[in-house]
Amino acid sequence: MLLLGPHSRVFRFGKAGVDLAAERAIAAERDGRKIAVEVKSFVGRSPVYDFEVALGQYMLYFGLLELTEPDRKLYMAISHIVYHLLFQQPTFQVIRQRFQISLLVVNVTAQEVEQWTD
Repeated sequence: MLLLGPHSRVFRFGKAGVDLAAERAIAAERDGRKIAVEVKSFVGRSPVYDFEVALGQYMLYFGLLELTEPDRKLYMAISHIVYHLLFQQPTFQVIRQRFQISLLVVNVTAQEVEQWTD
């Protein structure tokens, strides 16, 4: 279960793509702003491969949102473990900044959002 916090409201989002297992796209509001959240698990054959797939999907959803809902901000949701092991590495920080990936970091144990990055 993903808790978006006290100021968020989740509703159905089914316009872009199909994901497997726990990965999914969610549309919501955060403090009155429309957002879309692409949930990524990073449990594939390698973290680098998972990042490649996640980046491609993020770019696809980013483009689709520009066309269909330009007022909606896209976030990639990842676990706090993936954030600390992968996204804190300098190479991945540069790539994240280059492609303007906004993150929603979730503490999977507490089932709550730890951090939002734009």
